[in-house]
Amino acid sequence: MLQQKQKKTGRLIALAGCLLLLVLVVVLENTLNPQGMFFTVLKKSAVYTLVAVSMNLLNGFTGLFSLGQAGFMLLGAYTYAIFTLPAASKDSVYYLYGGSAIKFSLTDLFQGIFGSEGAGGMVALWLTVIVALILAGLVAALFSWLIGLPVLRLKSDYLAIATLGFAEIIRAIFTWDVLGPVTNGSTMIQGFPTFASFNIRLANGETFYLSSFVPVFFATVCVVIVVLLIHSTYGRAFKAIRDDEVAAEAMGINLAKHKMISFVISSFFAGVGGALFAMYINLAQARNYTTTLTYELLLIVVLGGIGSITGSCVGTFLYVAASEWWLRGLDEGTFLGISSPLFRTGFRMVVFSAVIMVVVLFFRKGIMGGRELPDLFRRRRRPAGKEARGK
Repeated sequence: MLQQKQKKTGRLIALAGCLLLLVLVVVLENTLNPQGMFFTVLKKSAVYTLVAVSMNLLNGFTGLFSLGQAGFMLLGAYTYAIFTLPAASKDSVYYLYGGSAIKFSLTDLFQGIFGSEGAGGMVALWLTVIVALILAGLVAALFSWLIGLPVLRLKSDYLAIATLGFAEIIRAIFTWDVLGPVTNGSTMIQGFPTFASFNIRLANGETFYLSSFVPVFFATVCVVIVVLLIHSTYGRAFKAIRDDEVAAEAMGINLAKHKMISFVISSFFAGVGGALFAMYINLAQARNYTTTLTYELLLIVVLGGIGSITGSCVGTFLYVAASEWWLRGLDEGTFLGISSPLFRTGFRMVVFSAVIMVVVLFFRKGIMGGRELPDLFRRRRRPAGKEARGK
């Protein structure tokens, strides 16, 4: 009874923490400089957090070593861009191919129902983005199911190589001129709703900013869903497969079924993350989804802690902030008030790589290991015998 009460209290605290985070983001963005580096890092961290958590679900909680996240992100990004690009813009965007082969647009659909101005326009925007994000995830999940049928028979490094090859094949196919009327070939797709589209222009001429709230909101919702999944019976089955496949199968767990479920769900959230990434960089183009992106995400998962959702969240923010913000002075000649001829373009990444090596050496299991945030505040109870002797 006491344990159930503690779990319920923990869930309420976690929910309150998420709501507080979202409110804090809105307040800070409308108080501080919304164009500042902090909010740029926050947006990218939110997107990367979602994809890192999706990768951790597969690699950390199920024990499947996959390197195909960039490919699923690409599918999500293009799905979002193609179906939210207004029909009026498609001829100019697809000018090399005489227009787009897909005339349908979710933006036009919802604006036709709710209007494009005022409160109706905002409702249309939210519905457009939500439906497009779900569609992006579903397309990525569909491809993962098709790919998973043959590749999930593989294990360890062989699975990693197969999924990595899939990501490269998808990237090459999307730049194929034959598919140009759909993917626009190697040319970028622009003009779809981005994070800045959610900023509200007030009657007094001022702007109410929501461009940082949107990625944090969607990432938070998706991460909460993943956490609930991990604590469900499916999540326990995933962990059993990770720990010992033979023992899991002996307990009645269908290995093929649960591996496929984990792979598809992970890919779904990677697709949603890819759509959010397209919104972050304001374009969809295949060259942004290379294997380097997958390695970045894998590094974040390892640094944060394999098998820790909290670790993925913390590791993502530290990785993005350190690589793109805190160490930027090393490229500009002055760092922490110190000037040196060593501080030149590219030196930032040298120092950042050294920092990563130090972290890996001293935190062999990552920053959080396999622990979550509540574990840091949970009191360790001594065994009853020791308590009695202590008295």
